[in-house]
Amino acid sequence: MNIVMLTNTYLPHVGGVARSVAAFAQAYRERGHRVLIVAPEFSQPPDNDSDVVRIHAIQNFNGSDFSVALPFSGHLSETLNDFRPDLIHAHHPFLLGMTALRIARARQLPLVFTHHTLYERYTHYVPADSQALKRFVIELATRYANLASLVFAPSQSIAELLRQRGVKTPIAEVPTGVKLADYRGGDSAAARRELGIPVNALLLGHLGRLAAEKNLEFLAGAVAEFMQRDPQVHFLLVGSGPLAETLRQLFDARGLGERLHMPGTLQGTKQRDAYAAMDAFVFASTSETQGMVLTEAMAAGTPVIALDANGTREVVRDGVNGRLIQREDAAELIAALEWLRDLPPERRKQLSQEASTTAETFSMDNCADRALSLYQPLLEQPWSLDDSLYAQWQRLCNVIGAQWEILEGVTGAAGAALSQPPQR
Repeated sequence: MNIVMLTNTYLPHVGGVARSVAAFAQAYRERGHRVLIVAPEFSQPPDNDSDVVRIHAIQNFNGSDFSVALPFSGHLSETLNDFRPDLIHAHHPFLLGMTALRIARARQLPLVFTHHTLYERYTHYVPADSQALKRFVIELATRYANLASLVFAPSQSIAELLRQRGVKTPIAEVPTGVKLADYRGGDSAAARRELGIPVNALLLGHLGRLAAEKNLEFLAGAVAEFMQRDPQVHFLLVGSGPLAETLRQLFDARGLGERLHMPGTLQGTKQRDAYAAMDAFVFASTSETQGMVLTEAMAAGTPVIALDANGTREVVRDGVNGRLIQREDAAELIAALEWLRDLPPERRKQLSQEASTTAETFSMDNCADRALSLYQPLLEQPWSLDDSLYAQWQRLCNVIGAQWEILEGVTGAAGAALSQPPQR
């Protein structure tokens, strides 16, 4: 099978969608399928970028670490002609998602759409953020899903939410799997030694983009309060992003800077060792559709303490492989951390074993096989798109185009204003 994946975020960007696309592509190729990835260019592309078509993009959009792909490319059509795709898989409903829809319609190919993201939780990256914009992106994603042949939802929670929002296209639950071998057998002692963390410290950890949508200021505040009560507690915060300095200052202001460890983004062996070094993985995001880092941590045998939310409740079983906090309350989170700290060694070992068992149900092998089994029936039937639905989508695209021009104008005007010296 020849599969084309179009995504607005991809390596070297470190994020859930980019990692999901890369993981599925690798698993499909290992099973003998061909995969072509269409993604935005970055200022520093990775060395090994085979089978990837890079599209011109706006770098570091609105001060973020995202590249925003421009939804057109002069050479893409020729590449697709050579590749001869059987199926188009879109990982976003806008920008390159629009390109995916046009390709699928023009070539009469099935279109699969993975609803990775609760887009309304990310509108703070756009200068004109508002409640109206949040409603707009929800409607955009819903209408796009209804133009697809099949929708992948990363969790049962998201599948139910999409149906509530009016998605009529068939929805299948397909989480991004974890490659167990990449996270097992980590060297906890090596990570602690390299990062200067005492062997006997209770180490809480978090890994991911350091950004507002991850609810990290709440998490850091609760962890810092817990650390002030117990001098044996350290915090390992792995990742990079716009909130890095804010979080560092939060701990410094409380005199906890020496017990905060921020090594930046870690990959490969260093990432595996970091997970292994943690006594618990703490997580407060409510913007996830799955939360891949939870299954990664569990694959390393690390229990998870997290807020109850979409994509989290399917992974964390309260009191079994971690703790699931029912509301965003610092006192409740701290109580869960105290519970973990006070467990006897045998009980902690049991939590670790249960976490490892949970990760096995989310293995990449299982998830890739499920996705491919869902692709196959789509190839066996002709796919045509309802013209009235497509006409509605085209009108919506025109609105998006106009909004994009407005945003571009606002951003450009703001940039010009900031670059000019003040008038006297």
